[in-house]
Amino acid sequence: MGHPRVGLGVVNALSSRLRVEVRREGVLRAQKYARGVAVAPPATVGPVAGSGTAIAFWPDTEIFETTRCSFAVLAERFRQVAFLNPGLSITLTDERPAGEARAVMFRYPDGVRDFVAALDAEAGSLLPQDVTASEREDPRIAGTMEVAFLWSGSREERIHSFANSLATRQGGTHVDGFREGVAAAVTAYALRRGLLTAADPDPDVARIGEGFTAVVSVKLGRPEFLGATAGLLGNIAVRACVGEAVQEHLGIWFEERPERAAEIVARLVRGLHDD
Repeated sequence: MGHPRVGLGVVNALSSRLRVEVRREGVLRAQKYARGVAVAPPATVGPVAGSGTAIAFWPDTEIFETTRCSFAVLAERFRQVAFLNPGLSITLTDERPAGEARAVMFRYPDGVRDFVAALDAEAGSLLPQDVTASEREDPRIAGTMEVAFLWSGSREERIHSFANSLATRQGGTHVDGFREGVAAAVTAYALRRGLLTAADPDPDVARIGEGFTAVVSVKLGRPEFLGATAGLLGNIAVRACVGEAVQEHLGIWFEERPERAAEIVARLVRGLHDD
């Protein structure tokens, strides 16, 4: 699931049949399609309560080798979307097993903060960690950015990035901005505390994420992806916007938690000197 340009039209074309039902203003309207072609014009079915849209589709067996959907794959994707959209509730129900229907519901009020905490727990952390998170709207990108992260004791970097709730597995300008913002905040703090001098090299941006578990999510009106798979975000303005937001937020976080900040920054600086 995931290419931003793959919408209902593509799903319709790849389905042997598809049915759309729209509940609006007390009326239910429906339309059926067969292999992407409308069987008949939209028809009014009758009065109905509530509002919303329901879409049912049957993948075309002449196109796909298998048309059986994976509950585990869908559950993981819906869980991810719920993390990235705080307050959104998603319910997945599998009615295929006779007498053994199963359902799961995903809802995460704290959004990316919950996401990072879950990722840390899945990595084997036994203790609750101090997750820091920031959300900001910026007119320069006509959108919003959400970042949450924590430092663990490991040297592994785990940064998960998203644009419009789609995974950007190759990263992009939002990830570059995140790393640069962290590096700037760490450098400024280390200089103020005498852990670095003006003559020392700045922390390596590529190394600054060691021990990080982070989620970087941006929502843009006009995302620009590089490559056919939309795995790399290319919006230039995003880099500076995310970098500035992260630097400011992390600088405040350092000042509010001086003992934790000193521990983190000292470890990063020692690592640079050890090299």
